[in-house]
Amino acid sequence: MRTYSNFRLLVVRLGAMGDILHALPAVTALRQAHPDWVIDWVVEPRWRALLAAEGSTGRQTSQNSAQPLIDHLHFAATKEWRKAPFSRQTLNEFMALRSALRAGKYDTVIDLQGAIRSALIARLAGCRRLIGEAEPRERAARWFFSERVVTHGVHVIEQDVEMVSSIAGDALVPVEPWLPVDPVAEAWADEILPPITNKTVVLITPGAGWGAKRWPIERYADVAQNLVARGFHVLINIGPGEELLAEVIIRATGGAAIPLACTLPQLIALTRRIALAIAGDTGPLHLACALGRPVVGIYGPTDPSRNGPFGMRFIVLRSPESRRDHTRRAAPESGLLTIQPADVLRAADALLYPESAS
Repeated sequence: MRTYSNFRLLVVRLGAMGDILHALPAVTALRQAHPDWVIDWVVEPRWRALLAAEGSTGRQTSQNSAQPLIDHLHFAATKEWRKAPFSRQTLNEFMALRSALRAGKYDTVIDLQGAIRSALIARLAGCRRLIGEAEPRERAARWFFSERVVTHGVHVIEQDVEMVSSIAGDALVPVEPWLPVDPVAEAWADEILPPITNKTVVLITPGAGWGAKRWPIERYADVAQNLVARGFHVLINIGPGEELLAEVIIRATGGAAIPLACTLPQLIALTRRIALAIAGDTGPLHLACALGRPVVGIYGPTDPSRNGPFGMRFIVLRSPESRRDHTRRAAPESGLLTIQPADVLRAADALLYPESAS
């Protein structure tokens, strides 16, 4: 019979931002059920801030700490490795990761990504018990797993909870995830949004992973203009290469909307302070959800029942004409174009003033 004293678990979820955030409610529930377990995680370096603040060296017991959830992080720079797969640096980093994972002497490894690359990295640990989903994202990955979990949940958060519940037979449910608190980023956010401000803060993220998911920037500008006119403090979250998107909103609001090119720790700290997030299917939207902030989600070709907002106050706008399609098309999906600024503003009002909507 398997025992769970001094248990050591390795979680493999390399990226991306939204997918890591979707895995956190399950792993947080597992941590709450088993506070004495060693739980380590393999992740792409760029997503470190979702699991540990810069400079943290190990888990602290407080959930509002620099590293509340994970005992130790392992980094797998798979994006960089693919650019130079045969370079000496790639080989050295790969072998160093293998040595570190073997030294972890894990009792179980769980692959919450379900890709061939994540399954390969999971195998590096040399652990006999490797858990994965019966129908993973990349079907070939299932042949790496020693145990395959049949999941029944619709949302990926529910599926991840089913996966981690299988480790020790727990009856877990999704919980609000623990994200790290970075003191430097928190101080920065206090300068941007002093605690004494009396304006309601709305964060708009106009970008998206690809064009088909991106609502037209002119409509985001229309929404921002209306929010500013009503006395809201509007912030624009812009990623690399999205400066021109922000410019459209800035012009429409006469400079009242403030663009911010945040680091990930800064975005986490800033999102803790907002009253509402408005975005498409993006990492910042899922971050707002993870931090319990109300969100208006503007969805097109991706399915919100599977990877939309979950477990907090939200309104998803999606046309019945939209169909699930992950093709990286440049033009906005046709169903997405049926959503108008007035629809978004009504949804924002319903979340900001729920007493008026009832």
